[in-house]
Amino acid sequence: MKITLLCIGKTDDKYLIEGIDKYIKRLKFYVNFTITVIPDIKNSKSLSEEQQKDKEAGLILKQLQPQDMVILLDEFGKEFRSLDFSAYLEKMMVNSVQHMVFIIGGPYGFDQKIYDRANSKMSLSKMTFSHQMIRLFFTEQLYRAFSIMKGEPYHHE
Repeated sequence: MKITLLCIGKTDDKYLIEGIDKYIKRLKFYVNFTITVIPDIKNSKSLSEEQQKDKEAGLILKQLQPQDMVILLDEFGKEFRSLDFSAYLEKMMVNSVQHMVFIIGGPYGFDQKIYDRANSKMSLSKMTFSHQMIRLFFTEQLYRAFSIMKGEPYHHE
């Protein structure tokens, strides 16, 4: 299985980049994982919220294949405990899902076209975090999920 985290805009903060890189290096032993960054929309200040979401949707849809399992990281999505997220990923592997794409939207969230394309929505918290921090949180949780699957001592429960 391959897992992609698709994001709008780059991460600037060095400490977040270092944390993300730490978990990417660890994940390579478990799964083919990549982060794909779609550049921020140019001249976004001159666009309405809806226009910006529409432009981002076009760029996101270009990155997706028809057979991709698309999961939106969305505040209204399903919340998982770490053990449940691990079990969910394991189920996707058993069901021969070839490519899971988790998407972090832009500053205004997702256009309806992206909701329509998605297979499901997942929430990492009811709290709001910066899009850059979510990358780190998601990458750590993905590593945690695979370490749980392998019975390794990273997760204590």
